[in-house]
Amino acid sequence: MIRNKAMHHESILRAAAEEFRTYGFADASIRRIAKASGMSAPGMYKHFAGKEDLFAALVEPAVSGFWSLYDTLAEEEYAAIDAAKRGEEAQNVSSTERMLKYIYSNYDAFKLVICCSEGTKYAGFVHEAAQMEEKNTKAYFAQAKANGFEVKELPEKEIHLLVTANVNAVVSAIEHDFTLEEAMHYAKTLEIFFASGWHAVLGI
Repeated sequence: MIRNKAMHHESILRAAAEEFRTYGFADASIRRIAKASGMSAPGMYKHFAGKEDLFAALVEPAVSGFWSLYDTLAEEEYAAIDAAKRGEEAQNVSSTERMLKYIYSNYDAFKLVICCSEGTKYAGFVHEAAQMEEKNTKAYFAQAKANGFEVKELPEKEIHLLVTANVNAVVSAIEHDFTLEEAMHYAKTLEIFFASGWHAVLGI
């Protein structure tokens, strides 16, 4: 009985993933998901409360892991400033490459989040990522100044737009169906492009 329940559970998730990829969350049909998984709609509700619950089951673990990775990368970047102040060679963080590698290790989940989540709480994922990146970028600049590095001033609106452009550039690899190999090459290109740009504009 337990094995059958687990099999039904996985069958529903597979059908739901295909439904969301095909129609997006807003136009997805519980009836179609139930039919594709070989169950009745009432039977399916014994496993999941509704579309929102189904979507979350497919993407939440990957999204939570992304935020944990993001916090780790931010801490490493702050540590790199301290290392530079001590005259030590900082470890290359390669945050863009590591983010994209994580995203591609959870490709199906992030394809849903980035391309099919309108109508869910995950629809704001890219915006939320941009907000966090802007906050951490400003904190990074402040820490660099506190450690004695000269940082040129830039209007906050321009920082906002540049950071948002960076985040959108990263997730566009998913939107344009890059392969993993293409995404890793693209990540290195982005790292060089934006690092060089920040250095030219801010002097760091």
